[in-house]
Amino acid sequence: MRDVLGGMTRPALALALLAAAFGAAAQDFPVDIPGITADPSRPPPVGLLLPEVELPDLVTPLAILDRLVVPGTRLQLEWRPRGGISNAEIASPVVVARGAMAGPVLCLTAGVHGDEINGVEIVRRISHAIDPTRLSGTVIGVPIVNVFGYSRGSRYLPDRRDLNRSFPGTRQGSIASRIADGFFQDIVKHCDMLVDFHTGSFARSNLPQVRADLTNPDVLEFTRGFGATVVLHSPGNRGMLRVAATAVGIPAVTFEAGAPTRLEPAEIAEAVAAIDRLLVKLEMLEDPDAGLAPPTDVAAVALEAPEPAPIFLDSRWVRANSGGLLISQVALGQRVLAGQKLGRVINPVTNVQRYILAPVAGRVIGMAQNQAVLPGYAAFHLGTETSEQQAVSEAAKPHGPEVVAEDSDERPDSVKESDGEDFE
Repeated sequence: MRDVLGGMTRPALALALLAAAFGAAAQDFPVDIPGITADPSRPPPVGLLLPEVELPDLVTPLAILDRLVVPGTRLQLEWRPRGGISNAEIASPVVVARGAMAGPVLCLTAGVHGDEINGVEIVRRISHAIDPTRLSGTVIGVPIVNVFGYSRGSRYLPDRRDLNRSFPGTRQGSIASRIADGFFQDIVKHCDMLVDFHTGSFARSNLPQVRADLTNPDVLEFTRGFGATVVLHSPGNRGMLRVAATAVGIPAVTFEAGAPTRLEPAEIAEAVAAIDRLLVKLEMLEDPDAGLAPPTDVAAVALEAPEPAPIFLDSRWVRANSGGLLISQVALGQRVLAGQKLGRVINPVTNVQRYILAPVAGRVIGMAQNQAVLPGYAAFHLGTETSEQQAVSEAAKPHGPEVVAEDSDERPDSVKESDGEDFE
């Protein structure tokens, strides 16, 4: 025995003695980790816990129009109304950018009125510029909803119906109602939020502005994301796309920008910038300025601060009280004083001219283009500035200010001269 022990090193001898003293169990493995017991009431040692890692939400392909759009990709699809209504027409393009990260579905629509092509370019530009690999959520862009009107340069459908008075539509109704139903079921039902782009109608131009029902809390919160953009309270008319979408729980607004039948680069750029701000506000895109060091100069800080979005609630149309040639003397977006000349109407037969004066101070948020007009024609749309809180309070009143005329087939109602609407 001594010979055997004499041939062992000291560490080996210590291990041998320890094994002899305690004995080997019938099953040596698995060996319990020191400090961990079978008692579930005792937490394991802190040092042995794995760090908690928050896994990102799983993003699945989006099923739309019988196709699957996988995360991190963009796919251009085609939409046609059901029942073979538009087989002879071009299909409506539907551009789907499915983000690589989870997030909401924002829908951008335009061309509901076929002659309002500013919105067509706005939605086309945004839809194809978004990088889906950096997007959280999905952007569905439909630049031309009313292909009938677009191909003919017309506001209306072939039967002279207004598609934006037909939503959500029915399967058994008129052509307009069936088209509206198909679009609502195939596209709108996928949306979490919706922006519908329009322009002024009947040779009028609108300052870029958001029209929204400020009495709806979800819609009100939605309007806060557009940044320094004019916001007007307007409950909308029955049959409008945004009204129908909001009614089924999809916050929706109308974005007005410019005039019909023409492309206006400044208005288009302003609308695109507003949607870019919205995407950042919704955390669908990262803020491009987030990584920049903040300016240290006080003046620079003041310049960097975003301008608060003004909300115009109390708006009114100023009308021509005589017929003739309308020549404007103000620009869209210009601030005017009470009594300031907005334009003049010249009778080309008698050579008599009458001025149209501003009844109140405000900002020109819509105006007719220079043209021949009849008495009572709504020539200028003035808005007076207010706070968000006051706008919401006034919008909730049962007898609040006259709502904004929006995409109407009819001109705003005439007013009495005694109301002070016109001073000529």
